[in-house]
This record gives sequence, C-alpha cells and structure tokens, in this order.
Amino acid sequence: MPQAAPVTTTLNDVDLAAVGGLIEKVKAEPGVAATTWAAEVAWAGGFRSEAKVRTFAPARSDEPAQLGGTDTGSNPVEQVLGALGNCLAVGYAANATAAGIEIRSLRIEVSGNIDLHAFLGLRPGHAGFANVSAKVHLDTDASPDAVQALHETVTSTSPVGHTLAHPVAVSVELA
Repeated sequence: MPQAAPVTTTLNDVDLAAVGGLIEKVKAEPGVAATTWAAEVAWAGGFRSEAKVRTFAPARSDEPAQLGGTDTGSNPVEQVLGALGNCLAVGYAANATAAGIEIRSLRIEVSGNIDLHAFLGLRPGHAGFANVSAKVHLDTDASPDAVQALHETVTSTSPVGHTLAHPVAVSVELA
C-alpha cells in the first residue's frame, strides 16, 4: 500500500499553523491586532547601553571609535537599519510562505545617509537619516511575476518600513 505524503507544517522554516491561527484570531477578534511592544535601555557608561527586550539577553549598543565610542556593539542608527532589514526578512518569509513560494536564500543590504552636523550641534537641522535604501537578493524558483507581487506585498506591509517612511508621534519625557 502506498504511503501518504507527509503533511507539511512548515515552509521556509515558518510554522504554517501558527501564522494561519494568528490570522484567523485577528479576523475573529480584531482587537487582538492592537499590540504594544517595549524595550528597556540601561546606560552602561560612555556611549554604551544595553536594550532589554522580553526575556532575551540585552543587545549592546555603542559608537564606533571615530565617534568617541569603544566599538563594543552596533550603534543606534545601525540598529535602525538592521531593524528594517530584519522586518523585511520576516515579511518575505511570511508572505512567501503564505503564497507557497520556497525561499532558497534571502539577503537584504540596507544603508542610509546621515549628515552629522545637527547631531553634533554644529548647526540646526534634521539629525536623522536623509534617506534609507534596501536591496533585496532573493533566490527562489518562483516566477518573476510572483516575486514582484511578493515584493510589493512585503514593502507595503512592513511595520518598520512604514515607521521610517511616515511621520510617527514620538514622546520622550523626563521621569
């Protein structure tokens, strides 16, 4: 008697049941979609700090030596670029999986330009990125049309991409 094909529960190392379950829960209970995320940062001397998120080991932050740091970790603007790349990677994995597209490899190059004049207090102006760009290297057997549709879905639904591309209210208060 021929054996039945095994039931696939993952594609691209994504748990299909978990993602499908979340989608169904949000459809049934829309309020579940309103989430809050948090981090707590502790200064560690000099330009060093550590961000604690959930139960993970703290993520170190520091500035490169040429900016006065000790170069013991990525700096905050590099972390923003990494956050965008990581968010896009999640988007590709989730949406490719939902579309039945197998990803053989995925690499995302992210860069941005900052003029340090405002940060250093040398002149007023915008202290953040003037621009941010990402280049996606995706290896898959999917058709070019399917890859383009995947790309459009990912870029139009990236929470970090949207946060960077659109003004967001930021409040910093002294406790």
